[in-house]
Amino acid sequence: MDGWMDVGIDNFLISPVVVIPVIPSWIFGQAEEVDISAGTMWDTTLQYFRSRSQLTGSDAVQLKWSHAVNSRNALAQALSSPSHMIEADVIMRDHDPMEPIMAHPPDTDSDITLKEWLEKVKMTSKGIKLDFKSLEAVSPSLALLEDLLAEPDRPLWINADVLSGPSGRTAPVDFRAFLSLVSDLPAQTVLSLGWTTGWTVGTNNPGYSWDMVHAMEEKSRDLKQPVTFPVRAALLAQSFSQLSWLLKQSDRYTLTVWTGQHDEFAPQDLKLYRKHFDVSRIYYDLPNSQTAELLMS
Repeated sequence: MDGWMDVGIDNFLISPVVVIPVIPSWIFGQAEEVDISAGTMWDTTLQYFRSRSQLTGSDAVQLKWSHAVNSRNALAQALSSPSHMIEADVIMRDHDPMEPIMAHPPDTDSDITLKEWLEKVKMTSKGIKLDFKSLEAVSPSLALLEDLLAEPDRPLWINADVLSGPSGRTAPVDFRAFLSLVSDLPAQTVLSLGWTTGWTVGTNNPGYSWDMVHAMEEKSRDLKQPVTFPVRAALLAQSFSQLSWLLKQSDRYTLTVWTGQHDEFAPQDLKLYRKHFDVSRIYYDLPNSQTAELLMS
């Protein structure tokens, strides 16, 4: 997924089941009754920040993000900010010394390497989300994460777009190869598995299809880690039935709502999801003004 600034749970209370009525097929193309239960919360991201008195309650919309932290200056700002999670893109430098660096394509170089980036972040209590844009960067990056993986509590999210999604034009990272590298990560690591997507203003942009969510669930069902599915905010209204079904399939699953820099969507599209899903199971990687509006809803 591309964050909105790219240039480029918790406790073990069982939440009540929320039953979403059958949705007519003329709205979503396939009618299914969906019941959503939070169940046992495998993803301990919220618990980590609550234990440090940085969050209260279990509403994941409270989580604050720093996006595209791909330079020394951006990292310094993120580390001094109130953000809980720091997101950055990882690629391999295309010239010597060949090593993982923080950059978003089409950039091919950076003023900070992943090793340097991690050394600074590890001195704080921030959570980490690494977005891999290429498969070749994954293995050498995981080798650099050994010290971090020894911290069982700190949130570590590993993201890649592994399937083609609505209007996706970029080639996804090879799913089988990616999973072969990350499937043995500790059970508390959050795997963030997304679709490549596109969005064009003034057109009828398609949502996530049944084939797309079925393929993603099939590939995710046997993983031991919690899985979050990054979903584009501007595509949520036309994908409610499909994403409801996906989230229902396992209590290891959450959604992470994100937006492109120029995307347009209605706030009520997000409020519909907040109404029908346990609030601990949907993260909002959005500008602060939009998450503030959701908190007041």
